[in-house]
Amino acid sequence: MVLVAWTGVFAQQSGSISGQVFDSLGAVVPGATVVATDVSGKEKKVTSNRQGEFNITGLAPGNYTVRVSAAKFALYENEEISVAAGQKFELTVALTVEAVAEEVEVSGVGQVDNDPGNNASATVLTGKDIEALPDDPDELAAALQALAGPSAGPGGGQIFIDGFQDGRLPPRDAIREIRINQNPFSAEFDRLGFGRIEILTRPGSDRWRGQANFNFNDESLNSRNPFALNRAPSQTRNYGGNFSGPVTKGKSSFFFDINNRELDNGSLINAIVLDPALNVVPFRQELTIPSRRFSTGPRFDYAINQNNTLIVRYGFTRFNATSQGIGDLSLPSRAFETTNKEHEIRITETAIINAKTVNETRFSYEWDDRKQLGDNTIPTISVASAFVGGGAQLGLNTNRDRNWELQNYTTTSLGKSGQHTVKFGVRVRGISIENRSESNFGGTYSFINLDAYRNTILGTAAPTQLSITAGDPVAKVSQRDVGVFFTDDWRISPALTLSAGLRYENQSNISSNANFAPRFSLAWSPGAGGARQPKTVIRTGFGIFYERFSENFTLQAN
Repeated sequence: MVLVAWTGVFAQQSGSISGQVFDSLGAVVPGATVVATDVSGKEKKVTSNRQGEFNITGLAPGNYTVRVSAAKFALYENEEISVAAGQKFELTVALTVEAVAEEVEVSGVGQVDNDPGNNASATVLTGKDIEALPDDPDELAAALQALAGPSAGPGGGQIFIDGFQDGRLPPRDAIREIRINQNPFSAEFDRLGFGRIEILTRPGSDRWRGQANFNFNDESLNSRNPFALNRAPSQTRNYGGNFSGPVTKGKSSFFFDINNRELDNGSLINAIVLDPALNVVPFRQELTIPSRRFSTGPRFDYAINQNNTLIVRYGFTRFNATSQGIGDLSLPSRAFETTNKEHEIRITETAIINAKTVNETRFSYEWDDRKQLGDNTIPTISVASAFVGGGAQLGLNTNRDRNWELQNYTTTSLGKSGQHTVKFGVRVRGISIENRSESNFGGTYSFINLDAYRNTILGTAAPTQLSITAGDPVAKVSQRDVGVFFTDDWRISPALTLSAGLRYENQSNISSNANFAPRFSLAWSPGAGGARQPKTVIRTGFGIFYERFSENFTLQAN
């Protein structure tokens, strides 16, 4: 009896630290090492399980430092953990990717560089750095935006794929190199380069190569949403792969990728409605929201001759989602379906004019058909802080985009030892949109609260507001734009590089023609060229940048 009683007292005097480890995108991190160290330096170590969870028990009351480490992640450290007797300290750990810091360190190789593209915020990802990124295209885009950091200007960051802005984001295994935030003041680009991401896809190979992947997740191990009375079936299925090889050895090759993503996520409706007897009752239900995404992107590389090469790439993406628009206060009757099909053809021809000059011509054509279908034969009923029911108020909404782009860029070096690196070129683009919108053709009745809605049913009150849309549902717009630039990177001495450039832009649907954008930057490394390797580069820059007048503004006006 004495021994048992003493053990009980001892257990009450100890505490614990438990929690879960996530990455910056919200995914759990299994296998992370969690170490708790008290003020005397005594450590207790555990490893997170498959769900990223950990639990360190038997801790004496006091202050602790918790460190969490995992491969390819930066060290997490928290020195303000206070454990109380008989209590559990809950800790949520968010690990950040370590690749950015590693890449910046390696790119410098312990030396500074006053090249315009080697600014301190620039990052180049290749090989294993790319393998550490997510497989899913949406998660990959979010991870790259996080690595790029905040962008400058109202338009946000830009993603370029093989020199073209936006388009189908290739799967991770089809990417050869990623460049982030290089040369932010370059006249080659319309926007400031902070937040700019340049993706170069993988060419075909001279040997037969291929790989496949499959990812599966089921709801069987997931808990029910505490606010729902049911647990809707949910499942994730991702599978795909790539295959490459020679067509004519030493002359042409191909690369082919295919990916399919099937998501069945849950969406919770947490609303308040009236039953048939007009009594107020809660409506809590979790429903399955299915979505499907299929993409493929063959690429063909061909050596026309010793000085000319041709690259042709085609991309196709099909997306379908049902039961959209429901969740929170929106009831199942509000569901609608979304479908989207995207095609893109991109052609690049590179010509080596001489030992110092390279010319590159690129052409792209894309067409995108999007459709939304929802019931607008009955009005929407919107009751503030209670529910939104009735029809989806979409009808048949379609959007047909057709856009093309032509680029021609030349790079050459001038001077006896190539002190000047000159680049100039032109980009011409065009887009046409035909949009059909039947949104709110059935009307929306708004009520300030549930009592007002019930009184309206009883005939003693009226809706607060009725809004309804009518007229021609079709609107069209077309727009053209051009951008011309010239830039010169002048290496005056080993210690000083000046970069000067000028860009001119114009487009239809606006009246201004004075859109000149001068750019200038300087990189100075004190002491460069001497016996000792310099350790400092001072950079500064100036530029005027124009935000384009979007064709969507003209479409809305039409």
